[in-house]
Amino acid sequence: MEAYHRLRLRLLVATTIAAALAVPLVALTLGWSASLSTLLGAFCGLLYLVLLSRSVSRLGVKSKSVGKVQLLVPIVLVLTATKVPQLQVLPALLGFLLYKPALLVQALLDA
Repeated sequence: MEAYHRLRLRLLVATTIAAALAVPLVALTLGWSASLSTLLGAFCGLLYLVLLSRSVSRLGVKSKSVGKVQLLVPIVLVLTATKVPQLQVLPALLGFLLYKPALLVQALLDA
């Protein structure tokens, strides 16, 4: 279980680093509105990852399946990005998906 918690922490740190690199890059290339959307998406991606890891850590101990609460995060993100005029949907979704490169990097490092 200790190895799982270390992996969880590494994933959260790697996702945060990816967001810290992506948000200024988007600000320089696409502007502040897209940068704000990317930041919101990255925050939602981190929240999704935390909720998913919490659900996975309960497997076998308290539950037999992964919870579905984390699935609300991208839905709320898209709804928010479509309703708030200062936000853009595509940069928000790309920011949300920043946890994926962190997963790939960790998989390559562990291989």
